[in-house]
Amino acid sequence: MNTVLDPAVVAAIDDLEVAARYIVEGLRTGEHRSPFHGFSAEFSQYRPYRPGDDLKYLDWKVLARTDRLYTRQFRETTNLAAMLVVDASASMAYPSAGAGRAGKTHGASKFAYARMIAAALAYLLIEQGDAVGLMTTENDRLVYLPPRGGKTHLRRVLAELSRLTPSGSWTPGTVIARAAELLRRRGLLLMLSDFYDDELATLTELKRAARRGHEAAVLQVMSRPEIEFPYSGGTEFEDLESPARRIVDAAAIGREYRARVAAFLERWRTDARTAGLDYALLTTDRAPDEALRGYLIRRGAGRDVTPLVGTPTGQSGSAN
Repeated sequence: MNTVLDPAVVAAIDDLEVAARYIVEGLRTGEHRSPFHGFSAEFSQYRPYRPGDDLKYLDWKVLARTDRLYTRQFRETTNLAAMLVVDASASMAYPSAGAGRAGKTHGASKFAYARMIAAALAYLLIEQGDAVGLMTTENDRLVYLPPRGGKTHLRRVLAELSRLTPSGSWTPGTVIARAAELLRRRGLLLMLSDFYDDELATLTELKRAARRGHEAAVLQVMSRPEIEFPYSGGTEFEDLESPARRIVDAAAIGREYRARVAAFLERWRTDARTAGLDYALLTTDRAPDEALRGYLIRRGAGRDVTPLVGTPTGQSGSAN
């Protein structure tokens, strides 16, 4: 259908689901709990009979024991509305060179990896009968597909993801605020980014989205070289979001760089957990099928998905 939807990833997650951790609102019966009590699906509680209640929901056994009328209430289930927020800024193009399947080499860009994860999540959500939308940016303008279900809409989401290329910068706070606003009923907001841009505004808007009743998930996509800094000697570095270039002694700054990146990642993990947000660190050196399956299993169990990032697996480049 589309190269962004990797068959290996689909096969790895086909027996799983994206379950809502919180109560959601929906328009039809589905797999997730609704805040509205009605007379269908899962039994919830008893309440005293009120004139006008349907007599078929009276519990006659309770009446026989207590000589009081009680009505059985049931908890409706509903479909989930999810919004994928994908960072398509230029920093996500790192590393811009390299070949091979995403997750198999350091050359796979963060954007290619995030796009593959987003495509698989869209597939899974629609396969389980839920609605999925897409929010990103392109040349400083918002790109938006409203949450819908069905195979036709899935093809639209995949086509939009396939068409995107990372470029320029973005203002994540603005994008999150708009996504939460357009997700009109309570649902799930899944954000894939390296989270380099405007940490405070990003976290503030994610918290605000949660206060509006949405569940927010922080999926932080990083490459292993960004974390481990496996460079030595005089090395030229380029800012992907500006024309800036700088030659530095990589060995001399390696120790401080790695410490700062470790602190950055720990800050996001801690802040997200403190704010009640779902958090996962996804590194592009891990096969996306394994990473996504691990995330969904741990998410279902209510645990953090945070692999160890402080131990180098390749050349360290540290100072002597």
